[in-house]
Amino acid sequence: MAENEPTPRNHALLHRLPRTPQEARPLNSCPAHAMRFGVLGPVEVLRGNVPLDPGPRQRRLLLVRLLVEDGRPVSLDTLCRDLWPTLRPTGAASSVRAHVSRLRAVLDPVRQGRSTLLVSDPSGYALKVPRTARDTALFESSVGRAREALRNRRLPVARQEIDTALGLWRGEALAEATEHAFALRERARLDGALQDARELRAAILVQQGETEPAIDAAEDLVLEAPLRETSWALLMRALYAAGRPVEALRRYERFRGMLATELGLDPSPRLRDLHTAILRHDAAVLGTAAPPSGTSLSPGPGLTAACVHPAPGPATAPFVGRREETAQLTALLSAATAGRPRWAVVGGEQGSGKTRLVEELSARATAAGFTVARTRAGQALSGNRGISPTCPTVQLLDALRQDGKDSAEDEMAREDPLGTVVHELTQAPTLCVVDDLDQAPQGFHRLLRRLARVLREAPVVFVCTLRNGDSPASTLLLAELAQLGATWLTLEPLTAGDVAELLAAHGEDMSPEEAAALHRRAEGHPFTLTELLGLPPGRRTGPQAQVPAAVRGVLHARLVELPDQARTLLTYAAADGEWLDVGLLADVQGMAPDQLLPLIDAAVTARILVWDADPGAGGTGRYRLPELPRDVVLSTQTPSSRQLRHAALARELANRDDTDPARLARHLRAAGPLAPTRIRGSALEQGH
Repeated sequence: MAENEPTPRNHALLHRLPRTPQEARPLNSCPAHAMRFGVLGPVEVLRGNVPLDPGPRQRRLLLVRLLVEDGRPVSLDTLCRDLWPTLRPTGAASSVRAHVSRLRAVLDPVRQGRSTLLVSDPSGYALKVPRTARDTALFESSVGRAREALRNRRLPVARQEIDTALGLWRGEALAEATEHAFALRERARLDGALQDARELRAAILVQQGETEPAIDAAEDLVLEAPLRETSWALLMRALYAAGRPVEALRRYERFRGMLATELGLDPSPRLRDLHTAILRHDAAVLGTAAPPSGTSLSPGPGLTAACVHPAPGPATAPFVGRREETAQLTALLSAATAGRPRWAVVGGEQGSGKTRLVEELSARATAAGFTVARTRAGQALSGNRGISPTCPTVQLLDALRQDGKDSAEDEMAREDPLGTVVHELTQAPTLCVVDDLDQAPQGFHRLLRRLARVLREAPVVFVCTLRNGDSPASTLLLAELAQLGATWLTLEPLTAGDVAELLAAHGEDMSPEEAAALHRRAEGHPFTLTELLGLPPGRRTGPQAQVPAAVRGVLHARLVELPDQARTLLTYAAADGEWLDVGLLADVQGMAPDQLLPLIDAAVTARILVWDADPGAGGTGRYRLPELPRDVVLSTQTPSSRQLRHAALARELANRDDTDPARLARHLRAAGPLAPTRIRGSALEQGH
């Protein structure tokens, strides 16, 4: 691999890197007669420098199974179950014994008497090889030496060792056993170790000043694991070291938004500290030289001035739409200045713009002289006031006491936590934002209910955001707030006009048709719109459209949580188009429609499918697979899998009397060589 080439972006592309340390010799540089085993790719066996052929697939799988056990015996019954997990053939035990015998002949051909390599006893079979004979051990040893060398600032040694370690990967770990349960834990461990090693290599590249390869490597890492914070931190460091601090700040905002949207979490304190260090050019925290003196931190398109100065906090996206909601919330501030407490509940799905709306309200409140306090109710914050740091009251006190208080007031907090909160809220006009109310523990809900009862005269506005109010604790609190006349807002998708306004705020010159296409692709979803605008103009909509990495990560995470049958259903639905034909999908899978509905409901709950109700039609409507989820579902299939889906759909459509010829022809063309020949010719002629 070339000196500056980044680590490959997936297992299939991994290939050998230069390795010179004698302690981590590659498998094909073994001493004569020494046995070496490789599972970081297809199973590999070497004696000295000579590769050995373990035999057919089941024998190779047997070898992998024994290697995974690390010298421990595996019973005959377990081997039969693991080698044939779905349907054990007659005579499976005899087959295992035969495979063991032939494997011994390959591994230990000159043995006299019982083998000392592939041994058997009453408890089962075991492969007795030293740890250093396996590529997994060589990989882990080289990574450990690279990490130690980096700690000691021996960068050339660290680079050499990590390249040696990554060069041992020839493909997916335990490649023969990807579908077998016995390998799941070890595969997950090795994949995690590989991700750690690739992050280590990127960190070494940053320290060596090879910033562009480091950026490439880190970009690959965040693309493959969009919610892995360590990789985003590396990308931010690499961009800053390359003299691109504004881009580093943008990456932070992208990760922060994605984390809040998908998991309702904030970045860790360590990543927030890194963000602050970039804002302040704090080289001590960054561990790298400051950017060149000519580097400007002036905001670029899509980055407001608030992002580049520590005082206001994180950057915010342009605020568009939500005029009615903003007016209603701003009116609450006016009412609170007269000493009347006000409550509001803002609901909406992940990424619907709740956070951005309360940020806008917070800015207006600050301008009006309010103290703004904010807490994420689903996360316990630390405290040092002598009461439990997980106590809900501490969360509010930590948010309200931004400037710190003296020991006398700390004593009051210990003796009367609720009274202390009430005291704080009556000192000055205050906006208190409670994020993710529906994820809060019951103790926090009880605290807010008590506050709602006792706060009768205080210049305070409470704004609570939530995704749904179905939890029992939320229901009680929301019922109490309803009796107090709380303002209720449910955020709907942005309109096409809002999207046009957002484009103008980003300096984008788009035709009304292009803006409408962007609105349709994003479904009016603010988070998705912002991510789409981060793509090149030609990749946002149309035939060359891409799915932004952050959006792909969110959708993929939702997909993997679905049952297997629901994911299979979606592959057929994606092949057929936007609107679900429930009858066709049931027929093509050999199911009754009522068997299909629970799978559809699961996909709706996961926000992959949507239900579009017909206005004024008495509850009727249709299920729909929007563009972006459809693109992600299609991308998870191989070309041949997609052709199989199209062929199956074509067969079912051909049996219907009311089939649209153009629809049938589309599936036949997409099926390619797998299209049913008996209907292909005439159907294509009718459908053109």
